[in-house]
Amino acid sequence: MQNRFQLPAVLTNDANAAAIGEMMYGAAKGMKDFIMITLGTGVGSGIVANGKLIYGHDGFAGELGHTIIIPEGRLHEGTGKKGSLESYASATGVMLTALEKLQSHDEPSLLRGIPKEKLDSRTVYDAAIQGDELAKEIFDFTGGILGLAPANFVMFSSPEAIILFGGLTKAGDLILKPTREAMEANLIQVFQNKVKILISHLKESDAAILGASALVWDMKA
Repeated sequence: MQNRFQLPAVLTNDANAAAIGEMMYGAAKGMKDFIMITLGTGVGSGIVANGKLIYGHDGFAGELGHTIIIPEGRLHEGTGKKGSLESYASATGVMLTALEKLQSHDEPSLLRGIPKEKLDSRTVYDAAIQGDELAKEIFDFTGGILGLAPANFVMFSSPEAIILFGGLTKAGDLILKPTREAMEANLIQVFQNKVKILISHLKESDAAILGASALVWDMKA
């Protein structure tokens, strides 16, 4: 871009850009220490400490979705690693959990009437709000893992808040309640009841663009 247009350019990934957007315009406005976790088809993240985004020595810091939460757990086909957060707490992970539970349980469920190729996190959500016990169990399981991961992250960087962003947050308390409970249960006492779990204030389509624009303003300054 610089060579083509003879203008300065700046580059980061979408999760880091979303974190900057949240800090400048969203739920993390005014915060200097927080972690943004994006919950879509995958799990991305951006870590802000002392008001600065953490890039690491090579620019790749913040891949919390690929941290191993369950050793020798579910295979992540993209990386070949087993038991990563993304394998369980993404929309894809919810779908895989649903398939596993349908195979390992024989209890009645609305999900049994859905063709395998149409089973996704939205259909699990729709079943859960209709009172389907298996669907609610899927969200409890997912939230339990999603809460365990931020507990580890909190004890690493002591953020003011964990900000959740993306499609899975639309499940509301179905995912947030077990997430909060699991996080608090796995924190040592000095961190308990200190770290907020918040939902992003920004539109999914806007966050990364707003963050990228903020990077440009910072570069200009």
